[in-house]
Amino acid sequence: MADDKELRDLRQQAHEAGIRGNSKMDEEQLREALRKVDKGEDPIKAKREAHDWE
Repeated sequence: MADDKELRDLRQQAHEAGIRGNSKMDEEQLREALRKVDKGEDPIKAKREAHDWE
């Protein structure tokens, strides 16, 4: 499990990748969304899929 600093870093990376409003996402969801964006998926779609908001 990520410590507070690591979680803040993940949130910052997500924000920079275009995954806005990620404050309610947990570590696993952030990592999944970032992986999807790194593979070329739309940040909004990646967030929705990682956070089960469909």
